[in-house]
Amino acid sequence: MVFEIASIPGEPRRLTQTVLQITAMLDLYQAELARVLGIQCGDIGQLASGRQCLQPDSNAWDRATQFVHFYQLLFRRMAGDGVAMRHWLRIEDRQLEAVPHRLIVDEDRLGDVVACLERASGWSN
Repeated sequence: MVFEIASIPGEPRRLTQTVLQITAMLDLYQAELARVLGIQCGDIGQLASGRQCLQPDSNAWDRATQFVHFYQLLFRRMAGDGVAMRHWLRIEDRQLEAVPHRLIVDEDRLGDVVACLERASGWSN
Protein backbone atom coordinates (compact mmCIF):
# COMPACT_ATOMS: atom_id res chain seq x y z
CA MET A 1 0.00 0.00 0.00
CA VAL A 2 1.22 3.48 -0.88
CA PHE A 3 -0.07 6.91 0.04
CA GLU A 4 0.47 10.41 -1.23
CA ILE A 5 3.00 12.67 0.45
CA ALA A 6 1.79 16.20 -0.20
CA SER A 7 4.84 18.11 1.01
CA ILE A 8 8.44 17.57 1.98
CA PRO A 9 8.69 17.73 5.77
CA GLY A 10 10.98 20.40 7.16
CA GLU A 11 11.23 18.93 10.66
CA PRO A 12 13.95 16.30 11.28
CA ARG A 13 11.77 13.60 12.88
CA ARG A 14 9.06 13.94 10.22
CA LEU A 15 11.51 13.85 7.31
CA THR A 16 13.22 10.82 8.83
CA GLN A 17 9.90 9.01 9.27
CA THR A 18 8.77 9.96 5.76
CA VAL A 19 11.94 8.61 4.14
CA LEU A 20 11.60 5.35 6.07
CA GLN A 21 7.94 5.06 5.03
CA ILE A 22 8.83 5.61 1.37
CA THR A 23 11.49 2.93 1.64
CA ALA A 24 8.89 0.46 2.92
CA MET A 25 6.24 1.49 0.36
CA LEU A 26 8.67 0.97 -2.53
CA ASP A 27 9.94 -2.33 -1.11
CA LEU A 28 13.49 -1.08 -0.75
CA TYR A 29 15.96 -2.46 1.76
CA GLN A 30 17.31 -0.24 4.50
CA ALA A 31 20.81 -0.85 3.10
CA GLU A 32 19.60 0.60 -0.20
CA LEU A 33 18.27 3.65 1.62
CA ALA A 34 21.69 4.06 3.25
CA ARG A 35 23.25 4.21 -0.21
CA VAL A 36 20.64 6.71 -1.42
CA LEU A 37 21.28 8.96 1.58
CA GLY A 38 25.04 8.46 1.51
CA ILE A 39 25.22 7.17 5.08
CA GLN A 40 26.28 3.95 6.80
CA CYS A 41 23.87 1.02 7.17
CA GLY A 42 24.19 1.28 10.95
CA ASP A 43 22.94 4.84 10.78
CA ILE A 44 19.71 3.60 9.17
CA GLY A 45 19.17 1.37 12.20
CA GLN A 46 19.52 4.42 14.43
CA LEU A 47 17.02 6.32 12.27
CA ALA A 48 14.57 3.42 12.17
CA SER A 49 14.68 2.99 15.94
CA GLY A 50 14.06 6.70 16.51
CA ARG A 51 17.36 7.19 18.33
CA GLN A 52 18.58 9.60 15.64
CA CYS A 53 17.03 11.84 12.99
CA LEU A 54 18.30 13.29 9.78
CA GLN A 55 19.93 16.64 10.42
CA PRO A 56 19.24 19.81 8.43
CA ASP A 57 22.14 21.25 6.44
CA SER A 58 23.67 17.80 5.92
CA ASN A 59 24.26 15.87 2.73
CA ALA A 60 21.89 13.14 3.97
CA TRP A 61 19.17 15.76 4.56
CA ASP A 62 19.52 17.11 1.02
CA ARG A 63 19.41 13.60 -0.42
CA ALA A 64 16.38 12.74 1.72
CA THR A 65 14.42 15.75 0.47
CA GLN A 66 15.29 14.80 -3.10
CA PHE A 67 14.18 11.22 -2.38
CA VAL A 68 10.80 12.48 -1.12
CA HIS A 69 10.46 14.66 -4.23
CA PHE A 70 11.24 11.60 -6.35
CA TYR A 71 8.48 9.67 -4.58
CA GLN A 72 6.00 12.51 -5.09
CA LEU A 73 6.73 12.59 -8.82
CA LEU A 74 6.50 8.81 -9.15
CA PHE A 75 3.24 8.72 -7.17
CA ARG A 76 1.71 11.30 -9.53
CA ARG A 77 3.02 9.60 -12.66
CA MET A 78 1.53 6.26 -11.61
CA ALA A 79 -1.68 7.80 -10.22
CA GLY A 80 -0.97 6.29 -6.81
CA ASP A 81 -0.79 2.71 -8.11
CA GLY A 82 1.76 1.10 -5.78
CA VAL A 83 2.25 -1.96 -7.94
CA ALA A 84 2.97 0.20 -10.98
CA MET A 85 5.34 2.38 -8.94
CA ARG A 86 7.37 -0.60 -7.73
CA HIS A 87 7.33 -2.15 -11.21
CA TRP A 88 8.55 1.04 -12.91
CA LEU A 89 11.38 1.30 -10.44
CA ARG A 90 12.66 -2.16 -11.41
CA ILE A 91 12.34 -2.25 -15.21
CA GLU A 92 14.29 -0.40 -17.85
CA ASP A 93 12.94 3.05 -18.62
CA ARG A 94 13.30 4.19 -22.23
CA GLN A 95 14.07 7.81 -21.41
CA LEU A 96 16.68 6.88 -18.81
CA GLU A 97 17.96 3.94 -20.88
CA ALA A 98 18.45 2.12 -17.59
CA VAL A 99 16.63 0.60 -14.63
CA PRO A 100 15.72 3.46 -12.26
CA HIS A 101 16.38 1.37 -9.14
CA ARG A 102 19.91 0.65 -10.34
CA LEU A 103 20.54 4.31 -11.15
CA ILE A 104 19.30 5.45 -7.76
CA VAL A 105 20.91 2.82 -5.55
CA ASP A 106 24.01 1.66 -7.39
CA GLU A 107 25.03 4.67 -9.46
CA ASP A 108 24.08 7.60 -7.19
CA ARG A 109 21.96 9.15 -9.96
CA LEU A 110 18.78 10.02 -8.11
CA GLY A 111 19.01 13.52 -9.61
CA ASP A 112 18.87 12.10 -13.14
CA VAL A 113 15.81 10.01 -12.29
CA VAL A 114 14.11 13.03 -10.69
CA ALA A 115 14.88 15.17 -13.75
CA CYS A 116 13.40 12.51 -16.04
CA LEU A 117 10.21 12.33 -13.96
CA GLU A 118 9.99 16.12 -13.85
CA ARG A 119 10.25 16.32 -17.64
CA ALA A 120 7.61 13.62 -18.04
CA SER A 121 5.21 15.38 -15.68
CA GLY A 122 5.87 18.95 -16.80
CA TRP A 123 6.93 19.78 -13.22
CA SER A 124 8.30 23.26 -12.74
CA ASN A 125 9.87 24.70 -9.62
